[in-house]
Amino acid sequence: MKREFRRSHAVIIGLALISLLFVAANKPPAPAITFTKDVAPILFKNCAECHRSGEIAPMSLMSYQEARPWAKAIRERVVDRSMPPWSADPKHGEWANDPRLSQKEIDTVVAWVNAGAPKGDDKDLPPTPKFTDGWTIGKPDVVIEMPEEYTVPADGTVPYLYFTMPTNFTEDKWVQAMEIRPGNRSVVHHVIAYSQEPGAKVTGEGESARGRTHLGGITPNKTGIVYGDGYARQIKKGSSIVFQMHYTTNGQVTKDRTKIGFVFAKEPGKKMLMTGNAANARFSIPPGDPSYEVKSSKTFNEDVLITSFMPHMHVRGKDFSYTAVYPDGRSEILLNVPKYDFNWQLTYLPKKPILLPKGARLDCVAHYDNSPKNRFNPDPTQTVRWGDQTWEEMMIGWYTYARADEPQKAPAVSSSSSSR
Repeated sequence: MKREFRRSHAVIIGLALISLLFVAANKPPAPAITFTKDVAPILFKNCAECHRSGEIAPMSLMSYQEARPWAKAIRERVVDRSMPPWSADPKHGEWANDPRLSQKEIDTVVAWVNAGAPKGDDKDLPPTPKFTDGWTIGKPDVVIEMPEEYTVPADGTVPYLYFTMPTNFTEDKWVQAMEIRPGNRSVVHHVIAYSQEPGAKVTGEGESARGRTHLGGITPNKTGIVYGDGYARQIKKGSSIVFQMHYTTNGQVTKDRTKIGFVFAKEPGKKMLMTGNAANARFSIPPGDPSYEVKSSKTFNEDVLITSFMPHMHVRGKDFSYTAVYPDGRSEILLNVPKYDFNWQLTYLPKKPILLPKGARLDCVAHYDNSPKNRFNPDPTQTVRWGDQTWEEMMIGWYTYARADEPQKAPAVSSSSSSR
C-alpha cells in the first residue's frame, strides 16, 4: 500500500513538473527593454531639466543619439545613486523635490544597458518635454541683468562684488518664481540676490547687511524655484536688485553677465516667504581633524512654517543636520545630510510646511573633515576659520519660512516646473 502511494505521489509530482515546464516553455518572452519605450520616460522625468542643451549638465540626454554614447556611464551613476543628485537621509522627512529613481527605474536602465542599449521603435517615444530656452521656471515676466559684462581675471582671488540694478517697478510685485542665470558658469562660484528699497541706508556687507531683503541664491548647479500656490516673495515698488557675486578664476580671462528672471503671481501671496539662517562664524578647525563639530541655533519668537532648507559649507564640509527642539522638550530631526557635497548644494523642500511654534528652537550641527583623507582639502596642515573663499569655511543653515498666523491657502513651496 505504501509503495503504491509513493508511486502515485511521484507520478503526480512528475506530471506537475512537466506541466510547469510546458507552461514556461510556451510563455511569451518578456518584452525587450528599449530606449524609446522604457528609458526615455525615465530620462525625461528625472534628468532632462539639467541634461539638455544650454543647461548645467555636461551633456544632453534628450534623444537616443545623445544618450547612447553615455549608456554605461548612466548605468553606473544610477546604480550608485549619485544621479540624480540627492543627499537627504531618507529616514527623516519627505521632500517635494526628491528626484531619486525607484528601484524599478534603476533596474530598467540596467537591463537596457546590459542588453546593448537598443533604440526601439520611434512610435513608442513619449512626447519630448517642453522647456523655455534658457529657463527652468518657464518664460519670465521680467528679466533683469548686470548693466555690463564683468571681466574675471585669469588668476588670483576675486573678492565678493556687488552689482545693483534698478527694477523700475511702479507697484509692489509678488514673485511666484525666480531663477538666477550665470552668464558664465565656469567662473561663477555663487550668486546671492537681494531686493533693496529706494532710499534704504545699507550698512554692512553680505548676509549681515541691513536695508536689503534676501531673495535667494544659487551655485552653478542649481535651477530655478517655483513657489507653491499661495506663497510668494514681495519686492517693493522702486526697489533695486543687488547681486552678491563670488567669482573664481580658472586660468583664462573670462567675462560674465549674470541675470535674474521673475514670474509674478496672479494675485498677492497669502503667505509672504522670507529667508532666515542659523549660522556660526566663530569656529577654528584644527589641522588634520577628520570630524570637527560646529553648532548653531535659532529660536523663534512666533509660530512659523518652514518651507525649505539649504545647508551651506565649503569643501571640508562633511555632514549637516537640522533638528527641531519644541517648547515641551521634544526633539525631531527635520533634515539630515550625512554626506554633504560642495558640488551639489541642494535645497530641500518638504512636502508639507513644517510648523515650528513660538519658542521652538532650530539646532544645526555640522562636521568638517580637515584631514589628509579628504581629497578636496586644500591644505590639511592649516587651521581653518570662517571666510568667503573656498579654501576657508562657512557654517550656515539656511531656511525659508512664512509666518503661520497669516491666512494659509495652499501647501508648501514646490520645485520648479520641470523639477529635479
